[in-house]
Amino acid sequence: MAQYQTIPRAGTSRTAMIDEGLRAHMNKVYGIMSVGMLITALAAWAISGLAISTEPTAYQIGSSTYLTEFGATLWTSPLKWVVMFAPLVMVFAFGAMINKLSAAGAQTFFYAFAALMGISLSWIFAVYTGVSIIQVFLITAIAFASLSMYGYTTKRDISAWGSFLIMGVVGLIIASIVNIFLGSGVVQLAISVLGVLIFAGLTAYDTQKIKNDYIAHAQHGDSEWLAKSAIMGALNLYLDFINMFMFLLQLFGNRE
Repeated sequence: MAQYQTIPRAGTSRTAMIDEGLRAHMNKVYGIMSVGMLITALAAWAISGLAISTEPTAYQIGSSTYLTEFGATLWTSPLKWVVMFAPLVMVFAFGAMINKLSAAGAQTFFYAFAALMGISLSWIFAVYTGVSIIQVFLITAIAFASLSMYGYTTKRDISAWGSFLIMGVVGLIIASIVNIFLGSGVVQLAISVLGVLIFAGLTAYDTQKIKNDYIAHAQHGDSEWLAKSAIMGALNLYLDFINMFMFLLQLFGNRE
């Protein structure tokens, strides 16, 4: 009888440990992601402060807004293509290098990527009003939190969404590159609407995947793997947030 009674206690203890570990793991994921978002915001704001001026220059972009020489070089010269595509290159490089990096190295790489992303996104301060950017950011934050909570709490298996959503992302990238040369407003509107839907789905999908991956590996006690997993999870959710924000900004942002 005594042996029988020890079984549920052991099972309950193990479950409680996994639940506690999962909460700590998710907090770490959101914490790393939040630091990355802060770095991106600060980098974008700092670069925009150097690139945009109210003092008249040869590069007028608004009724009383001008580009500095630095801003013109960054956003109107061929350098803009480097700034635009460098974060995408870093994402692929990160995926290829993650197994070779230490957890500390991977986290440093992620923060460097977040800073570069901020430089890449700094142009939005030259196009959209500051109030508009803040409003869309808050809308994105609320939507992201709701979708991530759904992915974490739902009992429904949404893993089947993965392949469909990734195909959608590839399609968005191709369509966006093509539309750089076409300059079609209708195509851009369609890309923005689909982009919001795709990255909304990815937010829920990635959250559930992070949770399931932790549960599947928690019993092995591989602290290095869990640390890297948290960083990769933070990167995925960071990208979901940034892309959803940008597509919403294109849809609802007020231009200068």
